[in-house]
This record gives sequence, C-alpha cells and structure tokens, in this order.
Amino acid sequence: MLMERFRLDGRVAIVTGAGRGIGRAIAIGLAEAGARVVCAARTVAQIEETAEAARAHGNEALALRCDVNDAEASQALVDATREAFGRIDILVNNAGGHPPCPVLKLSDRSFEDAFRFNVGQAMRLSRMAIPSLLESDGASIVNISSAMSHLVDSGFVAYGTAKAALNHMTRLMACEFAPRIRVNALAVGAVETDALGLLFRSGNLREQMVAETPMGRLGQPEDIAIAALYLASPASSWVTGKVFEVDGGTVDTNWPLRIPAF
Repeated sequence: MLMERFRLDGRVAIVTGAGRGIGRAIAIGLAEAGARVVCAARTVAQIEETAEAARAHGNEALALRCDVNDAEASQALVDATREAFGRIDILVNNAGGHPPCPVLKLSDRSFEDAFRFNVGQAMRLSRMAIPSLLESDGASIVNISSAMSHLVDSGFVAYGTAKAALNHMTRLMACEFAPRIRVNALAVGAVETDALGLLFRSGNLREQMVAETPMGRLGQPEDIAIAALYLASPASSWVTGKVFEVDGGTVDTNWPLRIPAF
C-alpha cells in the first residue's frame, strides 16, 4: 500500500531543462510513476528524445521548446500544457546554472544573470502555473537547487548565492500556499551529467571528486529523479517548505579545481 503513494496516475507534470541530465531523468521517472509529462528545454532534438523515452512507459508526453528566461515562452508552455492535458499538478523547476567565476572578474550583468536564470525564471513560471496548480487536489512544486547553496568554495559567489535564494524562496512560497500547494527543493551535489563530464576530460579530476565524497561515488541523474518523485508524489503529502540535501553525504565542497580569487 505504501508504494501506491508514489504513483502519479492521472497527474500532469511540467519539467524544465528536460533535454538531458537531471531534468531528463526526472521527466522519465515521473512518467514511469504514471504521470503525463511535458518536457521543456531549448533544444528540440533532446526533449523529443526525452518525451519518447517517457512514452515508453505507456503515458502521453509532450516535447515543448521553451527558453525559461523568456516570459512569453514560459506562458506559452503553461498554456500549451493546459490545452493538451487540461490541468497541471506538478512543476519541476530544474533549468538553471552558472559557470564558476571569481568575484573580482564577476560583472554586474553576470551576477544578475545568475539570479535571473536560477531564481527569477523559477518564480515566474511558478506564478504562471499556480492558478492551475490550485485546481489540483495534490499540487507540488519541486525546485532543483544545489549543494553550493550552503557549501563554500571560491568562484561560486553568483551561483551559490542564487541557489541559496532559491532555497529560501521555496520556504516562503511553501508558507504562502500551504496546504493547497506543496513547495520543496533538492540541494543537489555532484552528479555525473554531460556538463560535469566536460570537466573530466583531463587529469584525475573525477577521482578527486569521488575521493572527497563520503558515499564513495558521484551522483547519477536517477538518484535525483527518485528524490524528485518522492516530493512530487502523495508519498510526501506531509512535507512542504523543505530543502532536501541529496549529495552523497558531502559536508564540504568536493569541487576539484581551486579557482584563484585574484
């Protein structure tokens, strides 16, 4: 009976950044649990592949191109989801990111971009989806944050500060919309995605990161998808306003490159 609470039959989920990595794994995982999934990202070929993998679990899935930094595109995403499926029950704000950069080389524009991409667009898309989420009998917003929101290392002032803001935005929104909409976040540690793979092309950087991770391995996208499924499903119906750390047990940074401050 407990396992049934992880089922999402009849639910509709939007997942941003669903073309690859963590977003792709989440979209497919929600589909496996029974949800109809809308896969959103900028690269059409990638989200088409994700949607096809989601359909393999016997559920409808759409691939909708969307740059979440574009307000009109975000509204079109919400409208198209409503038109196709008539409802929205789950929103996963996964799109985000910002390259490491030391403070003295960080421009005002780059700092503002980090907030726009990691906080602003998640707020806007949530606000656009909330009228539909309020019609659901078990709505959930899941924000994908980062372990760097609470860990420290050089070069992460823009990204880490933005993700810390996303964490507290999660708590504040949860307070405002409880009990109608649950809002939670995942503070994700080092996960083996294509982006991180670029870092591993030279030297023994991967081995260094593994050595600094208590669980003795890096995360896989499916590790995050499982946690997202819990927060999206009725299994977590008594959980809101929380930031879950899914990071292999790290209590200190395991970033292998020391970025000089000056």
